Amino acid sequence: MAFLELRGVSKRYDTVTALQDVSIAVESGEFFTLLGPSGCGKTTLLRTIAGFIKQDGGEVLVSGSSVDRLPPHRRDTGMVFQDYAIFPHMSVAQNVAFGLRNRRVARGDIGELVAGALQTVRLSDHESRMPHELSGGQQQRVGLARAMVIRPQVLLMDEPLSNLDAKLRIELREDIRDIQHGLGITTIYVTHDQEEALVVSDRICIMSQGKIEQIGTPWAVYKQPETRFVASFVGRMNFMDHLPEEVTSEAAISGIEGAQDIQAYLKHVASGSVVAAIRPEDVLIVQAGDLPPAQALKVSATVKKVSFTGREAEYFVQVPKDIGLAVHVTRPTETLVAAAGAAVTLALPFSSLLFFDAGTGKRD
Repeated sequence: MAFLELRGVSKRYDTVTALQDVSIAVESGEFFTLLGPSGCGKTTLLRTIAGFIKQDGGEVLVSGSSVDRLPPHRRDTGMVFQDYAIFPHMSVAQNVAFGLRNRRVARGDIGELVAGALQTVRLSDHESRMPHELSGGQQQRVGLARAMVIRPQVLLMDEPLSNLDAKLRIELREDIRDIQHGLGITTIYVTHDQEEALVVSDRICIMSQGKIEQIGTPWAVYKQPETRFVASFVGRMNFMDHLPEEVTSEAAISGIEGAQDIQAYLKHVASGSVVAAIRPEDVLIVQAGDLPPAQALKVSATVKKVSFTGREAEYFVQVPKDIGLAVHVTRPTETLVAAAGAAVTLALPFSSLLFFDAGTGKRD
């Protein structure tokens, strides 16, 4: 039995459906992320779990028992907000102790618990400081310490890093993951940042328009997307609703294992009923003297633009029938960096190609 379970949760605001029959099962100690664009329903779902929003249908269960009739302060959850939400008139230690006092924890125990929480978030020497004396990252650490010091059954985090600069986001996301692992608290984390979700999560729930598109491990949602939306939202993806004839011809796939199956897929792409897709890092640029992989479709292309960033390079290439592809190359050669305008050969490994139904968007 799952530790936290949502069964058929729905929510409407007038004519807008915020949540549509959402069902999720989260295991004890799991770091579970709700990922999706703005307006997809992820924050509404988080606040429903917290009890700040009352759903129209469905139920929320913790350890097998419904919490729907419990007010937020009795649901045994800790909340970390996007805007820090720490009290400006209280010191760091007083902010962290706030939840303990509300729970009537013995005064003699509060100091020890607060000291332990501040040590966990690396703020032991800041306990007497006021919030205005802290950086944004330090304020968010105070919010995290306050939420976890009460040792809630479920820790809820609503885009806690979105107000921080890029470098600090990377640093703090690693800390959050390490702290959560160390404490073993079941955590529901909301973000719209795909990379952040991939780094911190045990599993990710991709949401769109109030519905679940896919739930899976970071590897699964990136490498095995179940819908075109997931493929396009998590990382970059090249979509091809048609392919050049040199790729679809029987000669192009001769000698490839499973050639008959490949040909069937390519015919569906040619008919417009299926869309082909491949990640930029899976497209190979075949340089002079190199042998292209045997189990791949080959196509000629022209390099239109090169963006060199040091250890990596991003290419935008055009293949016949006005198909544009992004290509990601790590450790590019000097010849490739200077390849703008050059004619090249691309290899599209068949094992890396994905096919989506053009109507439903689901992966074949």
